[in-house]
Amino acid sequence: MADEMSDTLNIAIAQINLHLGAIDKNLAKLRAARAEGARLGADLVVTPELSIAGYPPEDLVLKPAFVAACEAAAETLAAETADGGPGIIVGLPWRNGGKLHNAAFLLEGGRIAARRAKVELPNYGVFDEKRVFDACTPSGPVPFRGFRLGLMICEDWWLPAVSETLAETGAEMLLSINGSPFEDGKQTRRVTLAVERVVETGLPYVFAAQVCGQDEVVFDGASFVLNADRSLAVQMPHFEEAITLTSWTRTEAGLVCAPQTLAPEPERYALIYQAMMWGLRDYVNKNGFPGVVLGLSGGIDSAISAAVAADALGPERVRAVMLPSRYTSAHSLEDAAECARMLGIPYETIPISGATEAFEAALAPAFAGKAADITEENIQSRSRGLILMAISNKFGPMLLTTGNKSEMSVGYATLYGDMCGGYSVLKDIYKTTVFALSRWRNEHHPHGALTAPGPAMPERIITKPPSAELRDNQTDQDSLPPYEVLDAILEHLIEGERSAEEIVAEGFARETVLRVIKLLDRAEYKRRQAPPGVKITAKAFGRDRRYPLTNGFTNLIK
Repeated sequence: MADEMSDTLNIAIAQINLHLGAIDKNLAKLRAARAEGARLGADLVVTPELSIAGYPPEDLVLKPAFVAACEAAAETLAAETADGGPGIIVGLPWRNGGKLHNAAFLLEGGRIAARRAKVELPNYGVFDEKRVFDACTPSGPVPFRGFRLGLMICEDWWLPAVSETLAETGAEMLLSINGSPFEDGKQTRRVTLAVERVVETGLPYVFAAQVCGQDEVVFDGASFVLNADRSLAVQMPHFEEAITLTSWTRTEAGLVCAPQTLAPEPERYALIYQAMMWGLRDYVNKNGFPGVVLGLSGGIDSAISAAVAADALGPERVRAVMLPSRYTSAHSLEDAAECARMLGIPYETIPISGATEAFEAALAPAFAGKAADITEENIQSRSRGLILMAISNKFGPMLLTTGNKSEMSVGYATLYGDMCGGYSVLKDIYKTTVFALSRWRNEHHPHGALTAPGPAMPERIITKPPSAELRDNQTDQDSLPPYEVLDAILEHLIEGERSAEEIVAEGFARETVLRVIKLLDRAEYKRRQAPPGVKITAKAFGRDRRYPLTNGFTNLIK
């Protein structure tokens, strides 16, 4: 281990799954990480942002009792570092001088050896830290056993000011603890930005991150180290808990990290699928549900949702229910049963005809003289929702919602019907991506999956035209543009915030663009009542995109 005169330093990066608000559980995780670091020969163990509290804590940090409990846990762990083992960097909310900070503490030699507070508070997308934390001014490096560590907290390195201050005040490395959420394509942006900080400062950089699911947000880990020459010395895995020892040597050119074998970069759909698995698994497990129940219709959305659930939780914790009506096709019945067999999940059939006929009979006097329309279709959907919620109430599993982002964008979903449920893995997945993920899942067995290897669904589920089967010969394209067109327009509108004129200029039909805009605007009230779901894209519905329900502005061509 390093001493005051050493030119070598061993830093263990603890990429761990933390449980927001469960301070005692997190403290146990930190103790275990420190013990593993000691076994590996670490001088210092680095843990993620707010590792004592969990991240993001939102308004929980406004409770004085919670902040006090986090600070007490830090004091307890600090006392334990008197054993001569490695120091440890932890994150916690810290009240100081009447202000509340998102802080990093260095615990070393039986005490809190240093405190640093976050300077740059993010206030965009899923982040609203300015609402609950106070910003701090930049500080100099933290001394540790003869080294000068440029300690930063997540957003501090996304902007240049903090790293520049650290370099100017003698830091030998940039060391960032993070709660960086997963997004499609995020790792490339992280590494590119880290390279900018390295070039600006001439210092090596450490990105230490957590891996977990927290409500809608998923954290993929993927911690890494860049040397001052911009070479990638260490790359830890995505979506996997790990503790990796990094070995540093002080040279005439500065601190250099010994290169290691890099964890491979998974393909795009493997990462998205892992995000769905981690989001669902941690939501179900950390909230104490015994498992999930879902309606398995024979369509692609419920099939891929069932696959994610079985892979994440184990087949025995997934209950699939086919809820046929008089419009349910023979191939849907066959495909649902075969999908359940392929995944190894329990499967049962509960017809909804009795329920829908009872509702129609009860409403017949009120509906006299009115032709059947979407009202009767919605009664079917709500009958299914009622039955599934009853099973959830009676037996305890969480109802898994199966609607996708394309449908939720345009309101192609029924309130209190197929929107019933406690969580959705497809909430931020466009329909075209649903098809791609289903093909990928049939060709691959996901890392960490609890199912037996093999395809997840019959090929016909992927190839047949999607249909809600709420009337004879119905397909989704009776009501919607082709999904390739719809999803492209939606991405321009939602992720791109582009105007109708700009989208039409891309070659899309004017009438289609205007229709999609109207549907998107009109469905905001439905989305506000939808269950939470895994964030995948740069702009998920919910905290990423907060539109008013009552809104007189329209994004239409004049």
